[in-house]
Amino acid sequence: MIDLVVRNARLAHAPEAPPVDIGVSGGRIVAIEPGLRAEAPSYDAEGRLACAGYVESHIHLEKSRIVDRCAPETGRLPMAMERVSADKHTFTVEDAYRRAAETLESCIKFGATRMRPHVELDGGVDLRTFEAVTALKRDYAWAIDLEICVFPQEGLTNNPRADELLVEALKRGARVIGAAPNFDPDPSGQVRRVFDLAREYDVAIDMHLDSGNSPEHLDILLVCELTEQYGLAGRVAIGHGCKYSTMKTDAFQTLAKRIADAGVAVTSLPATDLFMQGRDQTDNVRRGVVDVNALVLHGVNCALSTNNILNPFTPLGDGSLIRMANLQANVCQIGHPARLRDCFDMCTTRPARLMNLGDYGIVVGNPADIAIIDALTPEQAVAENANPLVVFKRGIRTVTRPRAEMHKP
Repeated sequence: MIDLVVRNARLAHAPEAPPVDIGVSGGRIVAIEPGLRAEAPSYDAEGRLACAGYVESHIHLEKSRIVDRCAPETGRLPMAMERVSADKHTFTVEDAYRRAAETLESCIKFGATRMRPHVELDGGVDLRTFEAVTALKRDYAWAIDLEICVFPQEGLTNNPRADELLVEALKRGARVIGAAPNFDPDPSGQVRRVFDLAREYDVAIDMHLDSGNSPEHLDILLVCELTEQYGLAGRVAIGHGCKYSTMKTDAFQTLAKRIADAGVAVTSLPATDLFMQGRDQTDNVRRGVVDVNALVLHGVNCALSTNNILNPFTPLGDGSLIRMANLQANVCQIGHPARLRDCFDMCTTRPARLMNLGDYGIVVGNPADIAIIDALTPEQAVAENANPLVVFKRGIRTVTRPRAEMHKP
């Protein structure tokens, strides 16, 4: 018995093919074919693009929407870490839940159906924010699947309490562990400890790595080495990689091959990296956004993500992942249709692969997660910041976003 039919949908992985109907039963896709015969409620996509929703693989829900309560930025130095740290002691479970829920709902309205929130653990927040995001995972399961990543934002080798908190969160079910070695007096020591914990608790790794204004001291080299040493290809990702944008072409290509060979994924966070990088300059300011399209050409799996919203690291944003793709394309001067399509994939199929989501995609047998995007091709969606018109999670409509209409005289 078919419960729902999404009719005349143009599949994002084959937009050149004629539109098809998608049949849903019991929350799963049971048929994909033209002219599906079924007496069931239906939604007419009118030839618009269909994907399994956007995959937000790197976002900080629990520290979003605090910019109005942090000290203001002064001069060229954002002091974002210090400004957020000074406010952390005010984070309660209820406060973090409320702010994170507002951000999560915005992401859902813009078509996200899967997400990896990165939750920082240190003495300033203890496990309060982890508890808040764990509650969100439960309460919003009707609209989005969350996979929680925990990491030490303010140091690990110098912070035994952070180590204790990471272990406790892993015991409580966190499925990914991260790192932020830039803020540790022993960066390699933090990276090695995180790999040890990942192996002990059999979880994936997703690190904040290589933010900075020059290509010296690349932590990615150690990450690649450990990934190969422990056979973790496909289970390790890094976000930022700003230093790679400062490299000469030959060195960048060599690094890209090294990352690809190791099986490490890279996530670009264009909004935050644009806002935070190049602060040491006043003229001809470098932008610090890694060209993930170029990494893809060398075999690296790459994703695009939001990172921060309305906090000192990024006092802008609305949760639209397609806007991140459009921003990335503008900054890295991506205009060729095939490369724009890659940007769309970096919001959908590629982050799904980064997160090892074997049940992602509009495929018979998969969960009926279906977003209808107001575009005819992936490249049009990126170029025009096309919004979702409707979103279904396991066959139940969760979002309706009508097209804007003109009311001509």
